[in-house]
Amino acid sequence: MRLFDHLIYEFRKGVRDMVLFTFKKQEEESIKSRLERNGISYIIQPLNNGNVNIFFGKEECMVVVDKICKNKPLNRLTPEEDFILGILLGYSIKEQCNRYCKKHENAATKNVALCLA
Repeated sequence: MRLFDHLIYEFRKGVRDMVLFTFKKQEEESIKSRLERNGISYIIQPLNNGNVNIFFGKEECMVVVDKICKNKPLNRLTPEEDFILGILLGYSIKEQCNRYCKKHENAATKNVALCLA
């Protein structure tokens, strides 16, 4: 929970506009309670392995996350959706560009393989 507290601190200080935090299901109520006490918007995304992803941050970011990730696991995002999410999370623009190109190339290769099958 120290990491979670630190992420809230960074958000409140303006270091981050949005955060993605993964935790065990049994911590969910405590985490939601802390965010609500601090007036921080959040979106919960349960995972198949029993863990939970929570996005929290500025309301504008949460609107975009809701549109991109609603009912979709992160590993099913399109290269474009993955790029947007990474930028919102504050990841390196250069690294996100490289990641996008790699994901886009892999997606194109899969589509060609499916067409040839």
